[in-house]
Amino acid sequence: MLYALKIATRYLTASKAQTALLVLGVAVGVFIFIFMSALIGGLAEFILSRTVGDISHVTITAEDRDPAILISPEGHVLAVTERGRARTATLAEAATYLPLIEAVPGVVAVSPQITGAGFLTRGAQVAQVSVTGLQPGRESAILDLDGYMTQGSVRLGSGLIVLGETLADDLSLRLGQTLRLQSSTGVSAVLTLSGIYTTGNGMIDASSTYVSLSTARTLFALPQGVTRIEIKLDDLNVADATARRIRALTGLNAVPRTDGAEQLMEALNAQAQTGYFLKSFALITIVIGVASALLLSTYRRRPEIGIMRAMGARRGFVIFVFVTQGALIGLMGGVSGAALGYMALLPFPPRDAFEAGTLPMDITQGSYGLAITLTVIGAILASILPARAAARVDPVTAIGQ
Repeated sequence: MLYALKIATRYLTASKAQTALLVLGVAVGVFIFIFMSALIGGLAEFILSRTVGDISHVTITAEDRDPAILISPEGHVLAVTERGRARTATLAEAATYLPLIEAVPGVVAVSPQITGAGFLTRGAQVAQVSVTGLQPGRESAILDLDGYMTQGSVRLGSGLIVLGETLADDLSLRLGQTLRLQSSTGVSAVLTLSGIYTTGNGMIDASSTYVSLSTARTLFALPQGVTRIEIKLDDLNVADATARRIRALTGLNAVPRTDGAEQLMEALNAQAQTGYFLKSFALITIVIGVASALLLSTYRRRPEIGIMRAMGARRGFVIFVFVTQGALIGLMGGVSGAALGYMALLPFPPRDAFEAGTLPMDITQGSYGLAITLTVIGAILASILPARAAARVDPVTAIGQ
């Protein structure tokens, strides 16, 4: 085997220009493979971060129970309980479920919330808003409020409120100013503006307000429980399975985000399929290049092969020489292409710093090891046909040429 490796190496070094050109061709194919992997993987991450990165992957909402109805034996409605009273469905025992949910594999954040509608007033100015009460310390568990803050602090305490920049501009509000927030239940509170954020989503920036969970309890008259629990996962693709597991553990109505994102997932799958095709073409190009070069090498070295066969070299030995030659070409080209790809991707920002208008290249998804492995395997497969052709060379005819 060592002798066969020595002969394969000698064949490669005998024509350095041809070998260098062949290795360069393989390296370019590997570079394209890595570049496409980083681009498609980074684009998928960018799309997910912009669409579902700041939203709940699994949501548990309280079911609004129907009011109790008293019916007479004759079938007439006698009374409807809680009539004329604003009611909000709650998850009364939410605190007991949080440790169970947080222990589910794949769950990275859990945010108990109280949500509702209200009116924000400052002087004669009035704006209809959505109100979300967040637990202090979990303000950025789902929506990265901390990362979107442009002024002030995201930390929510009693009597504090955080607004979007568009809403603050509409009401001419500045940090430290007071305003009145009235909930849909009719309860109002005077709050101090402690933070202003910008997400880039016009609807959120213009209508969403955030207060502490204790402030939301007062506004919506909920002494205990929450109205919603939002859950973020490390992998959106397992949202369905995780939601089923949470339902089995708690009996709560856990709904995965994928129920409303079928079109997005289909688009991402189509994008991934396109990437597979492009990377496959790069590998096919490598295989064709290696096979054609080795076929040419076989033809040029027919006399040498004939001498080896005449000296007693078996066909298996000749096949091994050319397969080894192909493997060395694939290995050298694969390592060179992977190194070039890594260096080319280094100047791009990491996935956490993707910005709109730039190529979302993710250096961590370059598939370097996979590219090298597939290239070596492809080169070996490409060398089989030339190797078999070399092994079939007739010694007498070859030496006579």
